[in-house]
Amino acid sequence: MQQVRAVFISDVHLGTRACQADRLLDFLKEYESEYLYMLGDIVDFWAMSRGIQWAASHNTVVQKVLRRARRGDKVFFIPGNHDEALREYAGIAFGDIRVESEWVHQGIDGRRYWLIHGDEYDQVTRHHRWVAVLGDVAYNGLVRMNHVLSRVRRALHISGYWSLAGYAKQKVKRAVGFIFDFEDAVARATQQRSLDGVICGHIHWASDRQIGAIRYLNCGDWVDTCSAIVEHYDGRIEVVNWGVLAGAADRDKEAMDTPTLVA
Repeated sequence: MQQVRAVFISDVHLGTRACQADRLLDFLKEYESEYLYMLGDIVDFWAMSRGIQWAASHNTVVQKVLRRARRGDKVFFIPGNHDEALREYAGIAFGDIRVESEWVHQGIDGRRYWLIHGDEYDQVTRHHRWVAVLGDVAYNGLVRMNHVLSRVRRALHISGYWSLAGYAKQKVKRAVGFIFDFEDAVARATQQRSLDGVICGHIHWASDRQIGAIRYLNCGDWVDTCSAIVEHYDGRIEVVNWGVLAGAADRDKEAMDTPTLVA
């Protein structure tokens, strides 16, 4: 277990089959923190309108967050587009969880980071909602296919984490262009607010980039790559790729459980 100052997560998509709640629970057990920031799309009301896939582990995630808030962790929830119905409650605290439309987190080194979900800087989501919904359905299909491929790769003892959705993003030029346009737009808006950096989610693409004077950080997601951001007490802020770490742990366990034949 590691004690860190702050944990930032986004795009969990509770209520969907693609949500990797078990891995998120393992991550939250490993990283205890003073601050827990949930930066949108924690619950996927879009997908749940088409059919609810709420597993027991999803309840456990909710209970885990509530326990952290009750014991004194400062828990903030900034709704995203998939849980936008909760935006009307911005400025209200539910028990020990505070709902805000945005927030500024001051790092232990004094730098100030703008916390948002980020969908307002996605022109597709903002102006062409039906296209965004169609893209969401297609993306969820890729993620489900990736889960099947991951099981096949483990069965064949193929090492290394590989993401089908991530591969598609890298290979499709429009997707790459969209990501960079989004990052640049968010960085410009951050600079206009005279802040040092931004931590967001939305595009399911974990990142830590310096864009001009702005440090841009994206949490990634918990449906595909399983990543988050943590702030350490020495001032370091880093992306934790838990999908890679968890995948390595799974392979190590499989290797330990596999009998060794001695000639």
